[in-house]
Amino acid sequence: MTPDHSAPAPAPAPASTGRGFTAATIRLFERTIPDPFVLAILITMVVALAAALFAPHASVRTVVGGWYKGFFDILTFAFQITLVLVTGHAFAHAPPVQRLFRSVVGIARTPVQAAALTFGSVAVASFFNWGLGLVVSALLAREVARRMRVDFAWIVAAGFSGWVVWASGISSSIALAQSTHGSAMNVVEKLTGQTLPFGATVFAPFNLVPTVVMLIAMPFVLALLKPDDAHAVVLDLEKNPDPATRGKPVGRWSPAQWLEYSWVGSAFIGLAGVAFLTLAWVQHLPFSGVNAVIFVMFVAGVVLHGYPLAYADAVKNAAKQSGSMMLQYPLYGGVMGMMEATGLPDVISHFFIAISNAHTLPFWSYVCSLVVTFLIPSGGGHWAVQGPFVVPAALALHASVPATTMGVAMGEQVSNMMQPFWAAPVVAMAGIGVQRVLGFTVMTFAVGAVVYGTALLLLA
Repeated sequence: MTPDHSAPAPAPAPASTGRGFTAATIRLFERTIPDPFVLAILITMVVALAAALFAPHASVRTVVGGWYKGFFDILTFAFQITLVLVTGHAFAHAPPVQRLFRSVVGIARTPVQAAALTFGSVAVASFFNWGLGLVVSALLAREVARRMRVDFAWIVAAGFSGWVVWASGISSSIALAQSTHGSAMNVVEKLTGQTLPFGATVFAPFNLVPTVVMLIAMPFVLALLKPDDAHAVVLDLEKNPDPATRGKPVGRWSPAQWLEYSWVGSAFIGLAGVAFLTLAWVQHLPFSGVNAVIFVMFVAGVVLHGYPLAYADAVKNAAKQSGSMMLQYPLYGGVMGMMEATGLPDVISHFFIAISNAHTLPFWSYVCSLVVTFLIPSGGGHWAVQGPFVVPAALALHASVPATTMGVAMGEQVSNMMQPFWAAPVVAMAGIGVQRVLGFTVMTFAVGAVVYGTALLLLA
C-alpha cells in the first residue's frame, strides 16, 4: 500500500524540550568526554601537574612515589566495591527474586502505577545494595513492557531514577569506607583517628529526610513525564530477547555434574552463613562495613540460586559489567596517593575554607560533587579525589564531618542521573539506547539537586 503523504504529522511527544536538552547534553559529552578509563588517565595527568605547580611538598620522587603507592593501596577497596556490584547482580537473577519481580509488577494496572512500583522497588533495592538496584531497574522495566503497552525508555528511566538514593544507603561506597576501620579510602579515620558509623551518616536526618522526600515526590514527577500512547516507543522483545539460562542436564549425572548441580553445596554455604551471623549477633563479633554487605549478598545469592553452578553462571554474567571499574580504581588510587604525598589537598581545602563557613561547607561540598561526578562517575574513585580536601576543610572550619562527607555522596548519586557511565549497563540489560532514557532522568537530576541541596542547608 502506498503511504498517505497527505496525512498530518504526529504531534510532538510531551516533555520534548527536556529530552531535547538532554540529548544535546549527551551529544556534547560524546564529543568532549572520552572513555572513563582514558578520562582517569587524563585526571591523573592533571593532578600530577597541579601537584608539581602548587603542592608544598612536590618533587618528582613524591609525585611518582605517591602515585605508585596509591595505585596499589586501593586494590582491596576496589575489589570490595566490584564484589558489591557482582553479588548484587547475581542475587537479582536468582529465580525466587525473579518471581518476586513478576509479582510486584503484576500489582500494577496502569503504566503510571507500574512506573511508581518500579521506581519504589529500585529505590529500596538500591538503598541496601547499589549493584542490586542497577540490575532491578532493567529487569523490572522489561517485565512491565511484557505486560502492558508503555514507552520503554520512560519505564527504564523510572527504574534508573530509583537509583538516585544509592549513595545515601547502606552500600554507599563513601559511607562504607568511612565506617570501615583501616580502609585505604577512610580519609576521616586517617585525619581524625575515628570512623564514621552509619548513625552519623546514612541514618542521620539530613540524609534520611531528603531520601524519603524523593521516594514520595518522584512517582508524581514520572507521571507528569509519561508520553502519550501515540508516541510511546515500545520494547521489541524479538530484537531484544532475554539472555539464555543454563538448564540442568538430563540423564545420569557424572560425579562432577552432581557436585555442580546438587543443592548440597548451596545448602552448606547457607548454613555456614547463618552460623556466622548468629555467632556475630550473640558474641558481638565485628560485622559491619563493605564486607558485611558482600557477605550477606553472597550467601543469599548462593542459596537462592539453588545449586552452585547456577550462581557461578550468574557471577560470570555480572563480571562483564565490572571490567571498567577494575581499570579505573587503581588510577584513582594513584591520584589519591599523589595528593597525600605532596600536600595538594591542603591547598584545595583553603579554597573551600575561604568561600564557606561551618554551616555552608556541606552544601558547597555537595555542589562540588555535582560537578566532579561528570568527570569521575564512580563513588569510590570520586571520594579518592574529593575526600582528601573536603575533610580537612571541615576540620578547619569545625563543620560537620559526617554532613560534609555525605554531601559528596549525595552529589554523586544525583549527578548519576545525567551520567551515561552508570546508565550504560542498565540500558544494555534492558535493550534500549541511553539517550532517550537520560531524556527523562534529567528531571530526576533537577528534583534531586534541589531536594538534597536544601536538606544540607536546613538540616546539616
